[in-house]
Amino acid sequence: MATELVIGTRNPKKLVEIIQILAGPGIELFDLTRFPNAPEIVENGNTFEANARKKAAELALALQRWVVGEDSGLVVPALNGRPGVYSARFAGKQGDDAANNARLLAELDPLPDDRRAAYYVCTAALANPLGEISAVVEGRCQGVIVRSARGSGGFGYDPLFLIREYHRTFGELSPTVKHALSHRARALAQLRPALLQVFPPRSRDR
Repeated sequence: MATELVIGTRNPKKLVEIIQILAGPGIELFDLTRFPNAPEIVENGNTFEANARKKAAELALALQRWVVGEDSGLVVPALNGRPGVYSARFAGKQGDDAANNARLLAELDPLPDDRRAAYYVCTAALANPLGEISAVVEGRCQGVIVRSARGSGGFGYDPLFLIREYHRTFGELSPTVKHALSHRARALAQLRPALLQVFPPRSRDR
C-alpha cells in the first residue's frame, strides 16, 4: 500500500501548513523540492478547481506517485471576485505578498467597511500515479479585509484577513486556531476520507 504523498507545491510556508493539517500515521508527505525534475505546471485555469486538477494530474503522471494538487486564493465580491485565481500574482510578480497586499488595500481604500467582505477558497485534488483524479474538494473561510496589516503570522493576505468572530486576522491568530478555521483546513478535512482509502493507518504493534 502506498505510503508517500507528494504535495504539489514548492512554497515552504504552504507545505508547513499542509503537513500540520494532514500529518498522521501511515502517510509520508513531501513537496516538490524532493523532485528537482518535476515539471513546472502552468496554472492557466479560470477556476481554482481547474488549476488544482491540472497540477495533481500532470505531476502525478510525471512523478508516478500519488499527488495532491491545490489552488487557493482570496475572493473579494466588491472587486468582482478579484484577485481570485490571480491571488499570488495580483500585483504582477508571483508570490510578492507585500505588493499584493498593497494593491488590494489600494483598490479597497475608497470602499466603506460594509463592502470589504472577502473569503478564502481552497480547492484540492488527489491524483493517482496514472494521473487520474480520484477526489476533488473545496473549502471556504469567510472574513473581511481590514485597512492595514495586523500580525506577522501566516502568509499571503493573512495579515489583512479578519475573522469576525475572533476579532483577529489570520496574521494574529496562532497556527492551531488558524488550522481549525481556514479554507485549507476545511478542504483537507474533506479530502481525508479519500486519503484513508489510499493511506490506511498502520496497525499498532502487538
